Amino acid sequence: MSNPLDDPNGRFFVVMNAEGQYSLWPEFAEVPAGWTVRHGVADRSSCIDFINVNWTDMRPLSLVSHLASTASSEKESGR
Repeated sequence: MSNPLDDPNGRFFVVMNAEGQYSLWPEFAEVPAGWTVRHGVADRSSCIDFINVNWTDMRPLSLVSHLASTASSEKESGR
């Protein structure tokens, strides 16, 4: 059995979760709760290109937010 995400002739969506993380998702499968379609339906190559252009920071949004608030707190306290 092969992985449907590896099908070069498949049709896909690009989906994103609340943490700003992207995933390739096959057209035939229901999009899971908590994920939204950001691109597609399109060919695999187009979806991979979309992900590469739009997902430039692999850190979850909650981590980015935490680091920003920590840096802001340290700056305010003069550290």
